[in-house]
Amino acid sequence: MFRRSLLGLLLSAVAGIALAQTPAGGWVEGKNYYAIPNPQPTPTPDKVVVTEVFSFACPVCNRFEPFMDKLEKELPPGTVVNFVPASFNPVEQFPLFQRAYFTARALGVDRQSHDAMFHAVWDPDGPLATYDMKLGTLKPPAKMPTLQDIARFYARYGVKPEDFVATANSFAINTQMKRADQEVQAWGVTGTPTIIVDNKWRADLVSAGGPQQLVDITKYLVQQELAAKKAH
Repeated sequence: MFRRSLLGLLLSAVAGIALAQTPAGGWVEGKNYYAIPNPQPTPTPDKVVVTEVFSFACPVCNRFEPFMDKLEKELPPGTVVNFVPASFNPVEQFPLFQRAYFTARALGVDRQSHDAMFHAVWDPDGPLATYDMKLGTLKPPAKMPTLQDIARFYARYGVKPEDFVATANSFAINTQMKRADQEVQAWGVTGTPTIIVDNKWRADLVSAGGPQQLVDITKYLVQQELAAKKAH
């Protein structure tokens, strides 16, 4: 299965040229967004769940983050935003940052630290950088961030590093990681970031044609699902 991050950025730019003129509401199923086979119920059936499949270590997710913040603010009442970190790119440290996200969520510091984590990974002097920003290449394994480095980052949110590491290595976090991998596969996700609407619909930067188009498609699908829930 094709997994993309840096390559996805290039493909997104190319696709954006072709699809940027798609009018709002003129999206085509099977081209701009896709139905997910055998959709499973969400934990909140009375609301529409919008899920971003992402990774803090994904450069394209970092570029999309301001658009995701914008989308969250523009979603109508009756919508819930969820995040599922992917692990399918170990070369870029996706599994480590997947563990970090679930640990932060378990400790109740995921929301307030979400944007700051992107800065810690992608700012030129970020303490958790996976890329050498001057060379534009991945750091060698010996210089990659570790779980202990991430624990020190979360200490600024009141979490003791030893507690963070212990939670990160717990059975509960391992279980959540396995469940996330199963969800990502079931949704047919092939790259990050990808948006899932109510476990029924999937769209990404390439299918949408760019970040703003992905925001617009997501809002379109949310309105569809809200209307369907009201009809029932």
